[in-house]
Amino acid sequence: MRIVLNYYGLREQPFGETPDPRFTYLAGTHREALASLTSGVLAGRGFMTLIAKPGMGKTTLLFHLLRSLQNSASTVFLFQTLRSPQDLLRGLLEDLGIETPVSDLVQMHSTLNQFLLQQSRKGKRVIVAIDEAQNLDASVLEVVRMLSNFETSRQKLMQIILAGQPQLACKLASPELMQLRQRISIVSRIKTLTTEESLLYIVHRLRVAGYAFEQPLFTQRALRLIAQRAAGIPRNISALCFNAMSLGCVLNQKTIAEEVIGEVLSDADLSALDLDGARADVSEIHARDAARAEEEAGETTDLRDVRTAPQSAENTQRNIPVNQDRESFFFRHAAGKVKLQGGVSRRNLR
Repeated sequence: MRIVLNYYGLREQPFGETPDPRFTYLAGTHREALASLTSGVLAGRGFMTLIAKPGMGKTTLLFHLLRSLQNSASTVFLFQTLRSPQDLLRGLLEDLGIETPVSDLVQMHSTLNQFLLQQSRKGKRVIVAIDEAQNLDASVLEVVRMLSNFETSRQKLMQIILAGQPQLACKLASPELMQLRQRISIVSRIKTLTTEESLLYIVHRLRVAGYAFEQPLFTQRALRLIAQRAAGIPRNISALCFNAMSLGCVLNQKTIAEEVIGEVLSDADLSALDLDGARADVSEIHARDAARAEEEAGETTDLRDVRTAPQSAENTQRNIPVNQDRESFFFRHAAGKVKLQGGVSRRNLR
């Protein structure tokens, strides 16, 4: 990877996966969501939600919010799988620095209440952000609702932000969670980037990584193709740019052309694989094996009869090598768009 960075004159990777605050680019709806959540916390609104598609930067925005308030509040960020009410309360207490030798819900509630009252006397807020909240069971969400009961006659003792994918909105709309939904005072949403915002996102991250811009890193056609195929999702944009830089380095392209982006997209397109042909190859292999076994047993069988026999599930479950990669791609689909990570294909580079 250092070879790629040196080739393009970069101090560090501009399109990494980690939510580094230095690379944070806040588009229009990101700024609106951040302002809405910040004002909600400062006004003591209690319950808030943040809804966005995967890859839109929910986690990065939450980190940005909590970091901006850490001097005046005790902050908690929960993201691991919370399978039970005990997991939620234990994770909350541990993140607040409170030892939890017991797993009794009543005792943990009491311990948390005492801590909240102490923070209130000091004039400090307690802000809890729960990421990927769409994965929480109804029993865990019920405990989240009960946390809103921690209050004095003047204020809520805890500010809670539930962040998640659109499934979270559907879950909160269910009749079983009506009481929780009624307590939510702010619903913020992050929308996909516009074409202009997508290009500004790329420029911002390159600038932070130290790119000199003595010549364009991408042609205008390449940038338009990235913006189009990434569908306004920052994670998709970063993945495309990451792989394009790797392939561009191999091809000695200081300015990456549209054809390189097309190659990256082609390598990541699962639908383009010749699966029918691959299954035919599997069928032929099994046909030859069957014929060989029968020959050894003193019997012969017309190979065509074997090849046209129905395929079992076991016969079709086989990893099909398509090309040789320097590093393997990791494919993921979200909202009908392909997201990719990994290295660069050497296909068609001979």
